[in-house]
Amino acid sequence: MTQPEPQRLPLTTQRAVSTFGIGVVGFMSANLVPFMILAIQDSLGVGATEAGTLMTACLLATAIACLLVTRFTEGRGRYLVARLGLAVTAAGFGLAALDLAPAASIVGIIAGGVGAGGAVASGGAALAALRNPNRASGISGLANRAIVTVVLAVIPAVGIGMGSAFGFVAGLALVLLFTAGWLPMAEAPEGHEGTPGASPAPSTTAAVATGGAVTTGTITTRTITVAGFALLAIFALWAVGEDSLWAMSGAIGVAQAGMTEEQLGLVLSASTAGGLLAAIALIFLGTRLGRALPLGILLVLGSALKLTACLTDDPTIFLVTMIAWNTVYAVAFMFFIATAAALDASGRWSGPVLGVYLVGSSFAPMFGARIGEAFGFPALGWVLAGFSLVLLVPAVLIARLSSRVEAEHAATTPNSSDIATIRTAGV
Repeated sequence: MTQPEPQRLPLTTQRAVSTFGIGVVGFMSANLVPFMILAIQDSLGVGATEAGTLMTACLLATAIACLLVTRFTEGRGRYLVARLGLAVTAAGFGLAALDLAPAASIVGIIAGGVGAGGAVASGGAALAALRNPNRASGISGLANRAIVTVVLAVIPAVGIGMGSAFGFVAGLALVLLFTAGWLPMAEAPEGHEGTPGASPAPSTTAAVATGGAVTTGTITTRTITVAGFALLAIFALWAVGEDSLWAMSGAIGVAQAGMTEEQLGLVLSASTAGGLLAAIALIFLGTRLGRALPLGILLVLGSALKLTACLTDDPTIFLVTMIAWNTVYAVAFMFFIATAAALDASGRWSGPVLGVYLVGSSFAPMFGARIGEAFGFPALGWVLAGFSLVLLVPAVLIARLSSRVEAEHAATTPNSSDIATIRTAGV
């Protein structure tokens, strides 16, 4: 017989520390790309394109590792994946931070990227186990933004180098290694057999066979699967458009807006801080605004702001635009993650969606650098603005579907009286 979807768990301090902390570690290298590129240029004596290509390799290693292990994170394997990933991240980036030799630094950066993939997959899968995907995603974004904001302000103060850029990530991974056992996993409802965290089957009260597809309420699992894969493709492309601007923000700020390294650090730190308020708002709003309409509005705003950032040569306008863009980006990112988490409580989509984001993010430094150097920053702005507009309609449709899936799951999940009835019936 089929069984109900695993029940999502309430948020506790331990679950929050492990889920959000490990997720921060997995994405920290992507957040520190501007500084890491500068550190690599100084240490290895290479240009922006070569440094960007190395960081592309690092992020691509993270993405590939994430996608390879994501299936194991749907169940209890997420604990082993998290521990191995964090250990490899600490070792790899720790080696790069020592700045011993070019070859050692390159190997350490790639190895650290591989380890981060395990952190991304396990943290992303665990996120889906928490109740209220919008709110859980908002808290995750808040934790990420708070830590990144501090780091982006501190690193320029102590000096941008291999030790500061990569050493911080290594240390953070080592600390979070001891919290991997706290990761949450959705539980099978009491009175039902099955492995917690396993891919859910539809409820017997709402599922019927329909032409080979299973229907849960009014939505077939085939529809959800198609939407899930479409979301993966959309998120990867969106990542290219967003992180190309982030990766090139240092070059744009210095070369076009005439900023110093200290001013650039202020811009990047302030721009990430903009996402803090947005994350807090999302935490309190929860699902009140839905997902589809807010996500559509955010993609349009993001398109306009990316174009403005690449066109302006005024440092004040660049500062304000980057803060506004990063705020919009942060909220849109959280809505994408909430959409993936709402599609399946086991983490079937919230794990890999972070991996495919990093696939797109991994190509962003190289993509942004090549277009910026070949055609100029204004041309880069037009290209990046187009990404958001092209993805607008499919993203909104999938977000709308995820809200329906979440609502129907809430309506069909057995409550305590249902479980008592099932147990009495001997099921």
